[in-house]
Amino acid sequence: MKMNRAGSWEDRVVSPEEVLSRLEPGMSLFISTGVAEPRTMVKHLMSSDAQNIADLELIQVVSLGDAISLRELRSQKFRLKTFFSGWVASQAITEGLVDLIPSRFSRIPHLIESRQIPIDVAIVQITPPNEAGYCSLGVAVDVARPAMEQASLKVGEINTRIPVTFGDTFVSVSDFDLLVRSTEPPFYFPRWPVDDVFDSLAAHVASLIEDGSCIGFSIGPLFEGLSRHLARKKHLGIHSPFFTDPLMDLVKSGAVTNRRKATWRGKSLVSYAFGTPELMAWLDRNPLVEFQGTDKVFDPLQIGRNPNFAAILPARKVDLSGMIALHFGRGNVAAGPGEAMDFLNGAELSEGGRTIFALPSRNRKGWANIRLSIKEFPNQLTLRESVDTVVTEYGVANLRGRTLRERAQALIDIAHPDDRAKLVAQAKAEKILYQDQIFLAECSHLYPGDVAAKQIFKGGVTVSFRAIRPSDEEQMRRLFYRFSDEAVYYRYFSSVKVMPHSRMQEYVNVDCNKALSIAGLTGDPGEERIIAEARFVKDPNRPYADVAFVVDEQYQGLGIAGF
Repeated sequence: MKMNRAGSWEDRVVSPEEVLSRLEPGMSLFISTGVAEPRTMVKHLMSSDAQNIADLELIQVVSLGDAISLRELRSQKFRLKTFFSGWVASQAITEGLVDLIPSRFSRIPHLIESRQIPIDVAIVQITPPNEAGYCSLGVAVDVARPAMEQASLKVGEINTRIPVTFGDTFVSVSDFDLLVRSTEPPFYFPRWPVDDVFDSLAAHVASLIEDGSCIGFSIGPLFEGLSRHLARKKHLGIHSPFFTDPLMDLVKSGAVTNRRKATWRGKSLVSYAFGTPELMAWLDRNPLVEFQGTDKVFDPLQIGRNPNFAAILPARKVDLSGMIALHFGRGNVAAGPGEAMDFLNGAELSEGGRTIFALPSRNRKGWANIRLSIKEFPNQLTLRESVDTVVTEYGVANLRGRTLRERAQALIDIAHPDDRAKLVAQAKAEKILYQDQIFLAECSHLYPGDVAAKQIFKGGVTVSFRAIRPSDEEQMRRLFYRFSDEAVYYRYFSSVKVMPHSRMQEYVNVDCNKALSIAGLTGDPGEERIIAEARFVKDPNRPYADVAFVVDEQYQGLGIAGF
């Protein structure tokens, strides 16, 4: 039933049962993803007792498990193939009811175009056609276009409640063999609540994002909180798998202009939208958001063309070497290995790019998320070489260029205070940390995390200030060896020539009951180096304290010590 114009599309709508009558056992059916899931057709498909509805292969990029339930999969009338292990698919994969296709998202369109994954029927959700006879694919472009090109039967489920979006979204209504009217509302996502832990986590992530950065966003409480902390940034760009309510807020705040991107300048580039009815209404005919297929959005080369690209990914667990276990199971929509690898590679190609993995120090059951090993956890991203930064609510661990020992110490510094003693003991037993490594357990809860500031000095030199950490040992050692003999004498009142580990670790493991040490750092996030320190040490017997300041001689005269 080919149609050459839009005017009479309502007269050409058929029932879902008529579409089902065209199916044959053994067919492969592509079904749109997420909010774009054609829920009316899927529900009729799931409930049908017709004899021809048997041994069907269903293909979805991401299965949300709304209509395709575990109960229906157990009936063995269908076999679901998906590229993503999140949401309900994770349980079904474990039970052997769903086939997972490990793949980078950027390669999925080619797998379909080359017919390595054959598709007989494409069922996609579309908007009503405009006056020129063109429909919009709405809020999920992903691989719908190559799927339609391969399918011998194309079915459009027309939903009047989805937004018309711009980009590679328009298809002629005449391209469809059958049209069905949607009787189901779109699949909406409520906004995530943000507790104090995730708010602190988001604040630390935001501290790593500089003005003019391009960011990849995802879904969950981290990103709900992150948009609030990014609202005062300037000239941010968006190159992201998903457009969400927090991103809508960020665009409305004026922080996002997309003017410093190298690709799709002036527009936020995405493949999907997930969110509330408010988001869907805002996206309708909004020229600020560009929807493209996964071959564009997930292409590392496209991502890498944007300078200062920050790939922000939620993690489930991290070990002391920096290996990551990604989320798995219901509620996980965004961060699978396929998505992570494309965006990690893109960040590595980007000038000034970085990867940021964020997670609370403990999960909801109170179990540690920073561990000696993550071997027992699924969904692992084992390329620790690509992990630049790990963030918890207790701070930021910069891992790029650090040894395994330095990585372990940095991660222990941001673990939950009650977990640090065990991690230190485990790391010593595994010969990861020095056997004489100092650990002041009672000071774990006393770390003055609220002592933090950022200041611009003469000549535009920006310095970040925070309390010193045990993992600053190597940076402080380097600072010591940059001092002249005179500077060393005035600081230590003796002619100190050597600052070995045994001595320096005593210096950076500060007893917070007696002393406060503030470090000053310069450089891009993730590449900062210590250039100054101020120290206040109480006299144990008198109401006095010793106060000392040291500033790298290259940065003296700027007012850093005075600040």
